[in-house]
Amino acid sequence: MSIMAYNGASVVAMKGKNCVAIASDRRFGVQALTVSCDFQKIFKVNDRLFYGLAGLGTDVQTLSERFRFKSNMYKLREERDLEPKTFAHMVSSTLYEKRFGPYFVEPVVAGLDKKGEPFVCSTDLIGCINFAKDFVVAGTASQNLYGMCETVWREDLEPEELFEAVSQALLNAVDRDCLSGWGAVVHIITPEKIITRTLKGRMD
Repeated sequence: MSIMAYNGASVVAMKGKNCVAIASDRRFGVQALTVSCDFQKIFKVNDRLFYGLAGLGTDVQTLSERFRFKSNMYKLREERDLEPKTFAHMVSSTLYEKRFGPYFVEPVVAGLDKKGEPFVCSTDLIGCINFAKDFVVAGTASQNLYGMCETVWREDLEPEELFEAVSQALLNAVDRDCLSGWGAVVHIITPEKIITRTLKGRMD
């Protein structure tokens, strides 16, 4: 088994019309053994920027603290909030500097820039950025997620339509993956508010 799949995780981010969604499953396991169903994989940077980490559980926690430190230092120095693209490059450089003994995570970044335009991207475990115009996926159910997202995504989805699309994509993808699932959490970021919903998934 790959070390990336050891604890199991699935994360997806999707663009809408002046809004963006990021969602993940909630399972933390040790190979086929499920340990808990409330493991946090999505983290908030500011009111317009979230990121998710799929991969080894210990590195998810280590990196989330590193990114929290770096984003707080940026805000103190620059006296402004991090833009999504800036944060994506910060994530990339943080991973790349450890490329010879990498963190075993695949980050997904989702947010709105200062013009209110949606932004999503993902990177591999050494920080190679993949910018996307529609959606990005990561984790053990990534192939299933690609198929589901290709099916349900279309341009200019409103926030509620985007929630439905990303929820259906994630729940149906993790149902076909034995290492992720057991519930999900979805964040919808709009210029006015953040909508967070916890979904109940199959528990088998």
